Amino acid sequence: MAEYTPPKVWTWDAESGGKFASINRPIAGPTHDKDLPVGKHPLQLYSLATPNGVKVTILLEELLAAGHAGAEYDAWLINIGEGDQFSSGFVEANPNSKIPALMDHSGDSPQRVFESGSILLHLAEKFGAFIPKDPAQRTEMMSWLFWQMGSAPYLGGGFGHFYAYAPEKFEYPINRFAMETKRQLDVMERHLSENDWFAGEYSIADMAIWAWYGQLVLGRLYEAAEFLDVDSYTAVKAWAEKIDARPAVTRGRMVNRPFGEPSMQLHERHDASDFETKTQDKIGDS
Repeated sequence: MAEYTPPKVWTWDAESGGKFASINRPIAGPTHDKDLPVGKHPLQLYSLATPNGVKVTILLEELLAAGHAGAEYDAWLINIGEGDQFSSGFVEANPNSKIPALMDHSGDSPQRVFESGSILLHLAEKFGAFIPKDPAQRTEMMSWLFWQMGSAPYLGGGFGHFYAYAPEKFEYPINRFAMETKRQLDVMERHLSENDWFAGEYSIADMAIWAWYGQLVLGRLYEAAEFLDVDSYTAVKAWAEKIDARPAVTRGRMVNRPFGEPSMQLHERHDASDFETKTQDKIGDS
């Protein structure tokens, strides 16, 4: 591998960057004018079924399963491969142009909420669910939620990028981020070996962590389960399987998913009946 000498001033090369080069750029702001659609429910979600998107749809489906009728929502697909996140409407909802973004129309004026952890907290506090009431457990939950938010870039943007998506495979970055990913899995293993959940009860911390690390150990991210020896993390694996078995989690994984098995793809979600009638295996290309 030829040694790289950084230039004095970095300039953007639109042709570099691997699989997602076409949607990455060094500036913010919209590229085109397009309003976001608005459905019939107060909660309007604009997302894609990546791990960060799945966090929110799992919580919404768990809230509905727990009887919180006010959590009904419309979910609109934001296709990041086609640049939907750079529309003027989406940038207004999230100036960072990343999914997911939530518009809450239940108050006197629409409230935008962006960053997946912020959306989880907004909804959990709004409905008083999946967030511990005990102050000590609440603090523990917050710690694990923010641990996930700070750790996932090493897994997604670090390990996932260099192992699965970079145009070339290089040993140093793969080793660097594989080491950090396994260290994070060990952090989880040590905690879950002595605890059923991350904060005393099933909470948004579990949902957030599961969307990334649970799916990783279940073999759904980067085709890297064998490489990372995920079966050796037995407590993490058991925790991940326990959450995966929840019906609301299955539904949450389906929302805004344009890839994978057609029966698991529900591009848009506007009503609970959509899971039975509007998955891609039922409607095809219509």
